[in-house]
Amino acid sequence: MDATVTQANPLLTAYDLPPFNRIEASHVQPAIEQILADNRAAIAKLLSEQPAEPTWASLVQPLDALGERLSLAWGPVSHLNAVCNSAALREAYQACLPQLSAYWTELGQNRALFNAFDALAKSPAAADLSVAQQTILEHNLRDFRLSGIDLPPAQQQRFAEISARLAELSNQFSNQLLDATQAWTKHVVEAEALAGLPESALAQMSQAAQARELEGYLVSLEFPSYYAVVTYADDRALREELYQAYCTRASDQGPNAGEFDNGPLMAEILDLRHELAQLLSFAHYGELSLASKMAESTEQVLGFLRDLAHKSRGFAEQDLAELRAFAAEQGVSELQSWDVGYFAEQLRQAKYSVAQEALRPYFPINKVLSGLFAIVERLYGIQISELDHFEAWHDDVRLFEIRENGEQIGRFFFDLYARANKRGGAWMDGCKDRHLTARGELKLPVAYLVCNFTPAVSGQPALLTHDEVTTLFHEFGHGLHHLLTRVNDAGASGINGVAWDAVELPSQFMENWCWEPEGLALISGHFETEQALPQDLLDKMLAAKNFQSGLMMLRQLEFSLFDFDMHASHGDGRSVAEVLQAVRDEVAVFAPPAYNRFPNSFAHIFAGGYAAGYYSYKWAEVLSADAFSRFEEEGILNPQTGRAFRDCILANGGSEAPMVLFQRFRGRAPSIDALLRHSGLSVEAA
Repeated sequence: MDATVTQANPLLTAYDLPPFNRIEASHVQPAIEQILADNRAAIAKLLSEQPAEPTWASLVQPLDALGERLSLAWGPVSHLNAVCNSAALREAYQACLPQLSAYWTELGQNRALFNAFDALAKSPAAADLSVAQQTILEHNLRDFRLSGIDLPPAQQQRFAEISARLAELSNQFSNQLLDATQAWTKHVVEAEALAGLPESALAQMSQAAQARELEGYLVSLEFPSYYAVVTYADDRALREELYQAYCTRASDQGPNAGEFDNGPLMAEILDLRHELAQLLSFAHYGELSLASKMAESTEQVLGFLRDLAHKSRGFAEQDLAELRAFAAEQGVSELQSWDVGYFAEQLRQAKYSVAQEALRPYFPINKVLSGLFAIVERLYGIQISELDHFEAWHDDVRLFEIRENGEQIGRFFFDLYARANKRGGAWMDGCKDRHLTARGELKLPVAYLVCNFTPAVSGQPALLTHDEVTTLFHEFGHGLHHLLTRVNDAGASGINGVAWDAVELPSQFMENWCWEPEGLALISGHFETEQALPQDLLDKMLAAKNFQSGLMMLRQLEFSLFDFDMHASHGDGRSVAEVLQAVRDEVAVFAPPAYNRFPNSFAHIFAGGYAAGYYSYKWAEVLSADAFSRFEEEGILNPQTGRAFRDCILANGGSEAPMVLFQRFRGRAPSIDALLRHSGLSVEAA
């Protein structure tokens, strides 16, 4: 590629922060193809020049530099595909997936590269490597084996084919879910049809209608809109209509039946994952998944989940009985899925005189952010401030920096609000990794933090529900894990190299401050009067913390068991629907309608990194609750305890086994007691 083309393509030029305003779909494929070609040539040269006893400087650092160049081009593209999806970008993104899959499979099956890593691990020089570097070596050798390095050529080729197809299918699943979500809307002219909805939701729906030059209101399947209807709409038929459209997205059921059906994709994904696992001599994909996680066996995971379900079931049955009795008092004798959220909110208000909407005015976004920053600044000895003058992918995007002792140590983007062409949910992703280059230059980390909150409407600031505040704290916990690392080798800095079932520890850990009076005092203040959250409202909110927590616990356990059982039992002849039904028969206390197609939108496991790993949320929640219990003992905002958590957990990234880091912080093995107590699912809590 000539110099003028390279100069014109922002993905092929060095940058401090991604040049989002200049990236076009036409840049994507030429840049990725150029970098892959350059990297292949560089790796061949690197291997031909390796000494008999490779060193970290001769082998790992040059490979890291090649990986970084590819990441700095592909990372912004992948990010834009999630937050600013368009037909042209989608096409360019999809065109690169097979090429990237082939490249990574080639690396994983490069015998000369494996031999070089093996020689480094066995060399006398390995003893002088840091703990992080030794862990990175260990992970690399494991990952070579999980990439089929020991397979005969024909099976290696099949491994490559499966990997490429799985990347394609996961992307297709995500696209079809996005398309299905955006394909359904309901135009409502009269406000009376939306009786019960809070003003904030009506304002958002009115704004959506105006954007399409419609009168009245536009209801959609974007989560803030869907949630508002099923939680607050007095019209039961409207709730049912929304529920049916939402839970049948991308399926063979519902108003757009068959149009974006993910059913065939799920079947093929599961078949290919099973074949991949068996190629590597694992009994099933569940075993393959655990090869790089904390959990030691299928039996341990299933035992953990079932034990938690057993401990929670009685509480869930009580929750459901209470909800049914309350609904019956309101004239609904047979509780349905589209009634649960509505009557739960009504019951919450009846029992505790507190509603999520009543709390919203006390959580304006800037007050929440300033309080969040104040909490972590005190705990971790850092300073956070907003930056201007950067290229953003949308006007809502904000950029912040973290400093320590006057020195910048990281930056992060916030993209907090729901909009069209943006993938649903909330997530953190790395933009840049902290690492020390071969020239001794320290590169600092950058993170993306993405949510889908209700945006600002009617001239007011964005006002968050307490649930949204908790989501923000969760994602910021992930961000801190990435940004507060002190590891200088990319393979273990930040979230890199962290076992997947431990990666939720810092995120779930941060949620605790949303429930502590000392934390709430910092993150709440009325958007008009700046009045603190009144004591009576605070007391009611805290009293309602574990409202219906038994049902919520069983719901998460149902998802986790379904995911793991489905991947661990492949080949026993059951369909996805049959596995889900068996899990529901075992743990659920409330059955959804037969047309519900929840798996078709379960992007975590079919288009994300949680396949045979969704249990990680509950696994890590045990760790996070127990870690927080030390703060309960020593002080919620105790800086010494905060520094200990940073030093033991956040600073170390993936440099050591998560259990080693946890026990270093807690002084003992984790206990499930704190999780049960925090969730109101223990005799003590009850």
